[in-house]
Formats: sequence, C-alpha cells, structure tokens
Amino acid sequence: MSSQHKNLSDISSKNLSNANNYRYGILVSEWNEEVTGSLAEGAIQFLRTKGVQTENIVLQHVPGSFELSLGAQWMAQKEDIDAVICIGCVIQGETKHFDFICDAVAKGVTDVSLKYGKPVIFGVLTPNTQQQALDRAGGKHGNKGEEAAATALKMLNLREQLSDTKTD
Repeated sequence: MSSQHKNLSDISSKNLSNANNYRYGILVSEWNEEVTGSLAEGAIQFLRTKGVQTENIVLQHVPGSFELSLGAQWMAQKEDIDAVICIGCVIQGETKHFDFICDAVAKGVTDVSLKYGKPVIFGVLTPNTQQQALDRAGGKHGNKGEEAAATALKMLNLREQLSDTKTD
C-alpha cells in the first residue's frame, strides 16, 4: 500500500516488550537538520514511552547521511550498545548524487548490522521533495523516526526469542 493511503507510524505493539532492557545508539545526520531533528525526536520519544531511561539512549551526530555507516560501525563496536538507529534524509536533486549516497548508506548500514550481529536500523528518508520529507518527519504520514525505533526494539526482541529457542 502506498504511503499516501496510510499513516506509516501506526506501529503494531506486537514484539515491543522489554525495551528498557537495552541500550540504544541513535546517529543523526546534520544534513537536512529540520527533518532529521524531528525524526530523532520521534525515535527518542518512542523509546521513552516504552520505558527506556534517558541514560540508555546515546545520541550522536554525523555530518551527513553518507557518514552514518562509519558512525554506526563505531557505535556498534561498543559492547554496551544493543541497537543502532541511523537517522538521515537525502532529498532527490538534479544529479545522480542522490542515487550514490542512498545506495552507499543502505549497503553500509546493512554491512554493519551483519558484521556485529546487532540491529542497525536504516531510518533514512529518501524523498523526492522537502515536503515529502516533512510529511514523514511528524507530518501527515507520521514519524519515520518512531518506526525506526520500533524496528530496533522488534529486532532485539526477535534476537531474544531466537536465543531462547532450543535447536535439535
């Protein structure tokens, strides 16, 4: 279903328990700060409503979305960080710069997640316009920062469930 027909931040409460058992790293791109700041606020607010204490949320900034991958790697290396949420916004322009940045960040975030066996969440908007970004950063389509935080929690709960499962 396209996002224009749905508020994307209608987050199911399924698999959202035990949030306060974890420590979260949130990396925020300084580029498109009006958007990324709102996304970060959404992620933090969501975690706080799930019982996460402020001291269990580590917030750091990187210059742009391209730098999220390396920042995520540095954060994921820390044993006391259970999940990393990468927040960014790359708005389509007139050149192929958009494609190169988005592809690199998506691959980088995935690689870090696989390397460290931790959820590293791609909370990067890739809209065509500034208005589309604002609509997804607390506007009419909800807040993708909340969704990114919910995804981190769901993945941590999945890891916990799978580690409790006995194998034959």
